[in-house]
Formats: sequence, C-alpha cells, structure tokens
Amino acid sequence: MQSDLFAPPGPSVATRADIVDATEEAALIAAIDATDPTPFRFQGWLGKRLTTSFGWSYDFDRGTMAAAEPIPAFLLPVRERAAAFAGLAPDALEQALLIRYDPGAGIGWHRDRPQFEHVLGISLGAPATLRLRRRRADGFDRATIPLAPRSAYLLSGEARHDWEHSIAPMDEPRWSITFRSLSERGKAAVS
Repeated sequence: MQSDLFAPPGPSVATRADIVDATEEAALIAAIDATDPTPFRFQGWLGKRLTTSFGWSYDFDRGTMAAAEPIPAFLLPVRERAAAFAGLAPDALEQALLIRYDPGAGIGWHRDRPQFEHVLGISLGAPATLRLRRRRADGFDRATIPLAPRSAYLLSGEARHDWEHSIAPMDEPRWSITFRSLSERGKAAVS
C-alpha cells in the first residue's frame, strides 16, 4: 500500500465517541420525532430531511433569523455535555436544530450561516460520513470523518469557516442534533 505523503491534510475536527449512551439515544430519537419535524425549506424548495429548530431559527426563504421556542428540557443534559466537549458554557449554545434523515435524505455541500459560530453535531441512528471540501485553484481538498451513532463532532475555526461539509443521502434512518453558538454577526442580528 502506497501512502500519499504529499496529500493536503484535512481540517482539524474534534470528535467524541459515545456522548450519549444507547438508552439515551433511543429516548432522544423518540423526542425528536415527537417534535413533529417539518421538511427543510430553502428558497421555496422542500428538502427530504425533516427539521425542528429551538432557540433561534433561520429562514432560508427570507435570509433572516427569528426567535424560536426555547430549547426544551430533554435537550439540556446533552447540551451540557456538548458544551463541555467544545469548551463552551452551555448557555453559549443558543440554537438547537433537530434533523431526521429518512432513507434517501442527505444534506448538500454548505457552510453554516455566518450568524452562527461553533457547530456541534450529535449523530444518532445509522452511521454516516461527514464529507468536507475546500476549494483550491485546481479543484478541491477533500476529507471525510466517520460519524458513529451516539458520537459528536465540533466544527470551529478553519473547519467551520474555510471548509464546506455535507452528508450523502442515507440508506437507513438517521437523526442529528446540532447545537450552535451565535457569532458576533448573529448577536447583532438578533439584538
């Protein structure tokens, strides 16, 4: 096997296995489904993934943020663990986005909106692969990060701002919880 010693390194993405246990995972999946998630909307288009926002929501049709229902009690213990993993105060994670990926659903290449700073994802259900890419003059630098069930990842710094990320369409159901902090731009937009 030949290794490519000159391949550009991928971004630094912190990960943590088993941020929740199997019992909590099942309870979180049931609670996410009980929020009655709706199809993701983007500029008049409906996506296959289903979402519910708490704390703040971002309207992709209008390009604006709005206050949403407060982050519910069932998310607070996992938000505390996610914040500790990221080295943040729990209250800094002001937004929670719950997503259900039914078979055939994924998420295309994107960077989270600049109103948000830290992006902490918790993967539930089927394993997935977080794909990352960064444009260069002759194409893209690419990297992948496996997302095991019950694991967490943190996008911050270069990984958050310079790289796009996506998840290919899933063959099996998957759920995710994404906690975000507000950037200075986000704080200005909601004050």
